[in-house]
Amino acid sequence: MSVRRLAAEQPESFDFTPELEAIAQKLIAKYPEGRQASAVVPLLWETQKAAGGWLPEPAIRAVAERLGMANIRVLEIATFYTMFNLEPVGKYFVQLCGTTPCMLRGAEAIKHVCEKKIGHERHVSADGTFSWLEVECLGACTNAPMVQINDDYYEDLTPESFEKLLDDLAAGRPVKVGPQNSRRGSEPEGGARVLTDPALYAHAVAPEAPAAPAAEAPKSGAFAPTSGE
Repeated sequence: MSVRRLAAEQPESFDFTPELEAIAQKLIAKYPEGRQASAVVPLLWETQKAAGGWLPEPAIRAVAERLGMANIRVLEIATFYTMFNLEPVGKYFVQLCGTTPCMLRGAEAIKHVCEKKIGHERHVSADGTFSWLEVECLGACTNAPMVQINDDYYEDLTPESFEKLLDDLAAGRPVKVGPQNSRRGSEPEGGARVLTDPALYAHAVAPEAPAAPAAEAPKSGAFAPTSGE
């Protein structure tokens, strides 16, 4: 586990906005009376959004105070989960997967694009638009190499398609989320290439069930019970 520390430079204070306070009230209301500390993770997440994508130390203290928790308890949570950023990030925060499947599929070339277009790791570009970080597996191995930018995945990248993606984001142009090639989701590009013989699946087709025989009409004079009897 890597050591996670708070950024050296911190704002002097952090105050809940009316919007964040409304969110806090809704989150806390989900838990029984006296159990408001259970809302700490979602409230930290919402606070991170309100703070510009990261958690300054005053924001962590503000969450602790709002939930009636010791500061150190909330700090322990914020420093444990890597979903919480402890230093400023760009408007578009690029998380580059560098784990084995992505590495084998060209993540190193994607990293070079980050270095060329944004700068060194953890650096926020001069205009505040981008920052990037190499992370562990993001769970999209079938679509390697890939990155997560803010809340979205961009997959099946090449250096050329990734450069274009960054340029489009910087220019405010619409971008395509997901695979950056012709395939849909994690389906094989160009369609299936194995197990394509229909005969392989003939046994899987269930035969039609015989029709149920019609109910025999009661004979004349026979007792026919009603639904109430």
